[in-house]
Amino acid sequence: MEGKKVSRNRAILRFIIFSFIGAFSYFVPVTINGKNAVLIDHLTTLFRYVLGGFLPYYTLAIVLWGGVAPIVTGKFKESKADFLFSLFKFLGIFVGVMAVFNIGPNRLLEDDMIPFLFNSLVVPIGLIIPIALILLTFIVNYGLMEFVAVFMEPIMRPIWKTPGKSAIDAVVSFTGGYSIAMLLTNDLYKSNVYTKKEAAIITTGFSTVSIAFLLIISNTLELGEHWNLYFWSTLVITFIVTAITARLYPIRKMDDTYLNGKTPEDNIVKENLFKRALNEAIDTAQKADPITTNLKKAFLGESLKMATAVMSSILSIGLVGICLATFTPVFDYVAYIFYPFVKLLQIPEPMLASKAAGIGLAEMFLPTLIITSAPLVTKFIIAVMSVSTVLFFSASIPCLLSTDINVSIKNILIIWFERTLLSIILATPIAFIFLT
Repeated sequence: MEGKKVSRNRAILRFIIFSFIGAFSYFVPVTINGKNAVLIDHLTTLFRYVLGGFLPYYTLAIVLWGGVAPIVTGKFKESKADFLFSLFKFLGIFVGVMAVFNIGPNRLLEDDMIPFLFNSLVVPIGLIIPIALILLTFIVNYGLMEFVAVFMEPIMRPIWKTPGKSAIDAVVSFTGGYSIAMLLTNDLYKSNVYTKKEAAIITTGFSTVSIAFLLIISNTLELGEHWNLYFWSTLVITFIVTAITARLYPIRKMDDTYLNGKTPEDNIVKENLFKRALNEAIDTAQKADPITTNLKKAFLGESLKMATAVMSSILSIGLVGICLATFTPVFDYVAYIFYPFVKLLQIPEPMLASKAAGIGLAEMFLPTLIITSAPLVTKFIIAVMSVSTVLFFSASIPCLLSTDINVSIKNILIIWFERTLLSIILATPIAFIFLT
């Protein structure tokens, strides 16, 4: 719901001040107590210190609610995918209890199993998501996103084969995360704004995890010193890979008509981009709710909703993935698909990198977990790949399957393979040039 429209001059101040705060929080490293990192990272450290010994219980409370919420709301009954996903969320409660109270099979309680999953991944998620989504308010609500999106419009159709309107959707997809992005894309598809092919390009190409999760990956792999290189490389590579897969099978062969049967018309506006970008930004800032309202909404609504939605399932699916990787050769076999390419690219520890590429299909955080001791170049490549791949069974694939866009499992798996391989190929030269 839009807020009361403010004057143009006040809207301009909103746009300039709030956009600066948002951009500064996410992209400008500052040194505090000898640590050089972006503001979000410093705030996460602060809240970790403030919560102290209460932190594990705070995290467990979020996991508990995430596990029971689908049962309380009846979400588990909506589809088979929702039922399966809800089951994993519920099982995550037991993994969380085992982690906090140190009970369960000894092998699962060793440092590289449940404690590592809980302390190195789930605890940071519980801290970073609220902070990141609160600060994301400054980026998405007061015109910065619209300002940037206008400059992208003239190149969307020729490069990504999507209409100019999808520029905003693409930015939302990358900043807001896959769940918000897929809901938005599905609504626009049902409204005959996107064709099936265009909707498939966006949901399989832009709808990846949010900036908050990139921060978690960066912190886990100790890439904070290279945050801007990591973020912008991931953003650019995700978009490049999407431009390529839009021209490959199966997306190339998909139906390019709207839900109502009509075909798209090209209508790209190229003139007066800066003026139009500024006007759209100011218009957004004029209509936006007061900053206090949006901050409250971000904390009580989106941040807690996202945290509870992912933390419990990450524990259960993550543990399954770690167990499969540790006790079975499943991902070793999958790794052989990527090994020849990884070896040819001369990536350090090629078998480990190949295994990380394969395990990403189960859960996008699992590659991060198995390469924490790898060389910096390998960590960077896999960190980029795990985000740029977009598709994984713990969350984004069930979200896609629950939409009206109707992309088959077979096509999803083909697109996943294409994106994984292309992401590795594109990230490798960047890693060698800037990190060696």
